[in-house]
Amino acid sequence: MQITAAESVGVEHRAGYYDQSGALRDMIQNHLLQVLCVVAMEPPSSFDAESVRTEKLKVLKAIRPIRIGQVDRYAVRGQYGPGEIGGRAAPGYLQEKDVPADSRTETFAALEFTIDNWRWQGVPFYVRTGKHMEKRTSTITLQFHQPPHLIFDRADQMPPSTLTIRIQPEEGISLSFNGKVPGPDVRLGTVDMDFSYADSFGGRTPEAYETLILDCLLGDATLYSDSGWIEKSWELLMPVLEAWKAPSSGPVPSYPAGSCGPREADALLGAEWRAWAAL
Repeated sequence: MQITAAESVGVEHRAGYYDQSGALRDMIQNHLLQVLCVVAMEPPSSFDAESVRTEKLKVLKAIRPIRIGQVDRYAVRGQYGPGEIGGRAAPGYLQEKDVPADSRTETFAALEFTIDNWRWQGVPFYVRTGKHMEKRTSTITLQFHQPPHLIFDRADQMPPSTLTIRIQPEEGISLSFNGKVPGPDVRLGTVDMDFSYADSFGGRTPEAYETLILDCLLGDATLYSDSGWIEKSWELLMPVLEAWKAPSSGPVPSYPAGSCGPREADALLGAEWRAWAAL
C-alpha cells in the first residue's frame, strides 16, 4: 500500500514557517496519517463523527511503533536542491528566501508503517510527501500480490496488478492488470481501466479545505481529528523527529527539484523488491 502527496511547488513564501516544521510535521502527521487511517480502518457502524473517529483511532493504535534505533530502516528524508520544474530553472531549498544556509529541514519524507492486526498483517504501508517534485498529485496505490504460481512464461516479468485512487488533482480510480493479447500465441499485456469523476459526473469538485470549512459551519466533525487521535499520531512520529534532530544524525540527502525524491527513498522499498508507483 502506497500513499503519496507530491507537490510541484517549493516553499514559496512560507519559508519562515516551513523551516520550523518540515515535511513530517507539515504533511505526514496530519494529512497522510489521516488518509492511511481511512484506507485501513474497518467499516464504522454508522457514518457519524464518533463512529468514524473510533475506527481511525483503532488503526493508529495498531501501528507498530518505530524506535529511535530503527529510524534509518523505516524513514527517509530529503531536501530539494536546484533543478527544473516545467522547463524552468528552480532554486534549491537553501537558496530560498528566509531559509538559513545551514538548514537541515526536510522537504521530503517517506516512511514505512506496519499495522499489527488481522486484516493488514504482512502488508506494509508506505507514505511519502515532498515539495518541488516532478508533478502535483495525491494518490493511494494498492499493489496486489502475485499469484502463488505463474503458469505463463515470463509472467513474473509483468508488473503487478494495482488499484489506484486519485485524490487530486484529477479525482478518480484506475485498475491496472495483465491480460492475454488476442491471437493464437500466449502473450500478456497490461490493461488499464479508468474512472474519472469529472468525465462521469461533470461539474466542479470542491477543494479539500472548502469541504472542511463547510463541515465546520454545519457542525459535522467526521473529518476532524479528536484529541486522542492527535496525541497518538504525535506519539508514533516523535521517535523519527528526535532521531532526525539529533546532532549525530547523518546529512540530509538531496534531490533535484523536479524529480521524484531522493534515491535513498527507493531503498526503503528496494529491500523488499518493490518500487514506488509512478507520479
